[in-house]
Amino acid sequence: MSANAEMLGGPELIGTLAQDKVPPQAAILPVARDWNPDDFAREQIISLVRRIFFANGARPVKQVVFSAAGTHQDVADLCHRVGQALALETTADVAIVGSKAGEREMTRIPRIVSASIKSWSTQTATNLWHVPQFEVRSSGEGSRTGRYWLSCLAELRNEFEYAVIQGPAAGLSSEAALLGELADGIVLVLGANSTRKATARKIKNTLETMRSRILGTVLSERAFPIPEWIYRRL
Repeated sequence: MSANAEMLGGPELIGTLAQDKVPPQAAILPVARDWNPDDFAREQIISLVRRIFFANGARPVKQVVFSAAGTHQDVADLCHRVGQALALETTADVAIVGSKAGEREMTRIPRIVSASIKSWSTQTATNLWHVPQFEVRSSGEGSRTGRYWLSCLAELRNEFEYAVIQGPAAGLSSEAALLGELADGIVLVLGANSTRKATARKIKNTLETMRSRILGTVLSERAFPIPEWIYRRL
């Protein structure tokens, strides 16, 4: 298990979005096979999906919140990849909830309460929809509260078997912990070069205090100095 996972004292850390940096001297070694960081990241995403959504028989996991420790991690891209991989693993309807990868702000679309979610979402595959971030239905006192999010999650559950939800940064907003409590769990996204151990521990304590079910942690921005197959030969 990674040392970063042990520092959290929680579920195993899963490296994603790997970057391959091969030193010139590595070129003199015999190449057993090409190592592709994109293929490695894809394998990690598939493993993540199977372990989170399909390896919890006692407590089914259908709605999962992905939340970054800070503002530097690209959770939108991760959610997109997870949603795509999940849709390939099941025939059930899957929703990716949140801004699209590359967008700087959450999509803001007025909600029509009587309309189905699919009617104002974008279908990107046979069983996959991109759902713009749920917007506040009104500026009233009940918006963005537990009752509000319970209603949103219930609507999602009525139309989609699974939901991959892009949550706010856990280190900056208590709303992430609230969503993690109301959904089936939360996955915390840490930056390999930007998230401090003290910050990760503080976020973990906050999530546990709010009774959020921490399903795992993902390490983004991870770089490998040389290909994995070379490590195995050492």
